[in-house]
Amino acid sequence: MNKSSESKTGNSLYHPSKEVIKSARVKNYDKIYQESITDREGFWAREAEELSWYKKWDKVLDDTNKPFYKWFTGGKTNIVANAIDRHLESETKNKLALIWEGEPGDVRTYSYFALNREVSKFANILKAMGAKKGDIVTIYMPQIPEIIIAMLACAKIGAAHSVVYGGFSVEALAERIADAHSNILITADGGFRRGKATQLKAIADEAMRRSPTIDVCIAVKRTGEECYMENDRDFWWHDLMGMPIASAKCETEETDAEHPLFILYTSGTTGKPKGLIHTHGGYSVYSSSTFKYVFDIQPVDRWWCAADPGWITGHSYIVYGPLINGATTLLYEGAPNHPYPNRWWQMVEKYGINIFYTSPTAIRGLMRYGASWADKHDLSSLRLLGSVGEPINPEAWLWYHEVIGKNNCPIMDTWWQTETGGFMITPLPTTPLKPGSATKPFFGNEISVVDESGKEVDSGSEGNLVIKNPWPGMARTILGDPDRFIEKYWQAYEKQGWYLTGDSAKIDKDGYVWIIGRNDDVLKVSGYRLGSAEIESALVSHPSVTESAAIGLPDKLKGNIIHATVILKDGFSASDQLANELKQHVADEIGPIAKPAFIVFADSLPKTRSGKIMRRVLKARALGQEEGDLTTLEE
Repeated sequence: MNKSSESKTGNSLYHPSKEVIKSARVKNYDKIYQESITDREGFWAREAEELSWYKKWDKVLDDTNKPFYKWFTGGKTNIVANAIDRHLESETKNKLALIWEGEPGDVRTYSYFALNREVSKFANILKAMGAKKGDIVTIYMPQIPEIIIAMLACAKIGAAHSVVYGGFSVEALAERIADAHSNILITADGGFRRGKATQLKAIADEAMRRSPTIDVCIAVKRTGEECYMENDRDFWWHDLMGMPIASAKCETEETDAEHPLFILYTSGTTGKPKGLIHTHGGYSVYSSSTFKYVFDIQPVDRWWCAADPGWITGHSYIVYGPLINGATTLLYEGAPNHPYPNRWWQMVEKYGINIFYTSPTAIRGLMRYGASWADKHDLSSLRLLGSVGEPINPEAWLWYHEVIGKNNCPIMDTWWQTETGGFMITPLPTTPLKPGSATKPFFGNEISVVDESGKEVDSGSEGNLVIKNPWPGMARTILGDPDRFIEKYWQAYEKQGWYLTGDSAKIDKDGYVWIIGRNDDVLKVSGYRLGSAEIESALVSHPSVTESAAIGLPDKLKGNIIHATVILKDGFSASDQLANELKQHVADEIGPIAKPAFIVFADSLPKTRSGKIMRRVLKARALGQEEGDLTTLEE
């Protein structure tokens, strides 16, 4: 990468090297982008042609029932036909599909051939346990190969998977099981994190007690911790995989392009998580195309997305995007700094990783330890770097670029959402980069920054980020709540037919997009999204609390930390002990990621006359800033 003179915006431009440009799949972004906008359906049809279909589609885009768009209607496919089956017909069959390293250092590898065997065996187990096409199977697991095998096995038989992040606690899991009406839960005794074993099965047991729809629970023995196994409900993964029912031959179910592939929950401001539905056809095309172009994947590459399969990043760019492209993907179980802050860089060197993709939070966390830990390792295999989860601050970008990329690796800073299924705003390897900018829209996408009325704001001004067109990877609806889907994403600019991202952004004079952050009350902590109402309801579930309000405050390491204000019930007194108890209570109810950093006790909360909590006022008070317009504040 070569640094240029200052750009018009006052930000340094970093130009890709001649070597990067020479090997890049796309040499001219502007030309292909224009073509993709002029003939959007033609562009996506050509991308879809690269995949396997049992039956080709009748129509690329069906927009007769906006905003419930359908893609590749009439087409018959299955994502597993593209992620595994087609590779068995070529030399890719014997290529490594998955490299896995556990936190204690144990390693397992799977070729595409071996992965197919494991997926087929588990798919037959699922069918023997009563899973059928159209069911939703809940998965609650650590970062072990079995989570990927389980996801693919569900897809193979036409059952949707609902992966719940293994860091979530009882209530979050119970809610998601209940909403999906799942009969089957796949979990593990636990996993390893920072040298300790997590207790996943115990959490799963309590969640099943609260949401008694589960008939079958299959658990992987990972940590060896003792755990409760209920007769006729709970089964060990290894026991089932050794039975005759676990045949290594299983036909992949032919599914409609619009058949649900997975449900993934994202926290909302109402507290009730939103189960977003993604489908086999459109999602296959979008996740594979974005991965192929943005990270310029080559057959020899080893790819590492340091995320969790429980999040959309893991779905699209640990599992489906890489496997559809026949890549070798790495999965790591543990923390980046265990036992020492060089763990990631040790693994980059050990496995010869070519492309590395992580969050700004993780980068900032490793920056704390300085460059010496990274400098111990040969990172010369790296060709490209990536960033995901939140806007990356320029300081972290520069450290990542200089210390990890040795000034040679362009950084693909990607903006997208659970709802979008894949990258929406991103550079390509040939794009000149501005540290901190998500850069420009991916092919086929028109984006804009507008005011409340839908008028484009001036260059450099902040406004609502909108997407002006449908795209194949988009979520189709919210499970069981299509009205909420319209209200949340499409109602604000219904007349224009635009998708409201919920993010604030600005576009500079060069057309580069800068993401500011969320407009609503969704808090982003360490790259994870949490609903303020979800945290508040957890606090109110404590016997001492009558009302609460949660806000996010800026934090150099985590992006945001949670600051909660609580009003106590009569008979309870504020104390440090109670504050600590409330923090732990939230962690127990939702998960450690949701644990507040601060608890403040108050006699009242600032509210509008209609009863809405004015969280911006709480934020201003916490930061010692001006409280702004208080005309709507109740007396």
